[in-house]
Amino acid sequence: MADKPLIIGHRGASAIAPENTIAAFRLALAAGADGVEFDVRLTRDGIPVVIHDDNLKRTGSLPQTVASLSLAELKQVDVGSWFNRTQKRSTSDFSGEKIPTLEEVFELFESTDAVLYLEMKSDAIQRDQLAAVCCESLRERSFKVRVIVECFDLTGLEAVKRIDPEIKTAALFDFPQLPSWLVHSGRRMIQQALAAGADEIALHQRLASQQVVETAKAAGLKVVVWTVDDKVWVKRAQSCGIDALITNDPGLMILERSRMRTV
Repeated sequence: MADKPLIIGHRGASAIAPENTIAAFRLALAAGADGVEFDVRLTRDGIPVVIHDDNLKRTGSLPQTVASLSLAELKQVDVGSWFNRTQKRSTSDFSGEKIPTLEEVFELFESTDAVLYLEMKSDAIQRDQLAAVCCESLRERSFKVRVIVECFDLTGLEAVKRIDPEIKTAALFDFPQLPSWLVHSGRRMIQQALAAGADEIALHQRLASQQVVETAKAAGLKVVVWTVDDKVWVKRAQSCGIDALITNDPGLMILERSRMRTV
């Protein structure tokens, strides 16, 4: 049985490699991460690719949107050089890293038992198509047992459950502009997650109070917290029952979890 909490690399080991690239995923595995989280969008020709932003300005230094380009066009984009320029901590050269397809990411993890958090970057236009494509990819790979589909758009999660109720889903919540008593209790978030048929709730760290975690667990939801790079979260997670931590620096968090085990 895996140690708790599970340590999940946010877009791979994105503290030391360009996010959502094969290099970042490999480094997360090398650090001992229990799995990775990544983002999926559709190209103009309907292929699921792994990238966070809806455009290429930040990671590809281009003005185009992902949805406006074909897979062949996206495969020409260098999404590694930006990291070389901006991240002084890294001594590696990531020039030439490409945007991976969902299929390529699944191939990388085929021979592992890694847990995969697949975030659908859903909008009203592509919601149903993206859900259908992701579900089909999971069925083809027989990955359903270890992939959790997550989304801020809870309607997207409902679409996944309609296609295949066996696919596990996680309702994502960012720090909201809500009355303090609602944030403290988490009641609305938990009700919304359950209404969407979610199996897990993925909370921004500012939402993950002990009361919210305990209430979610009592409702039958696993609890994931993102994005945490402070190792104090390992002890906090163990004390209040958080199931998984999503982090940019899985190596740091794995070391802290190992240290806690020996204390």
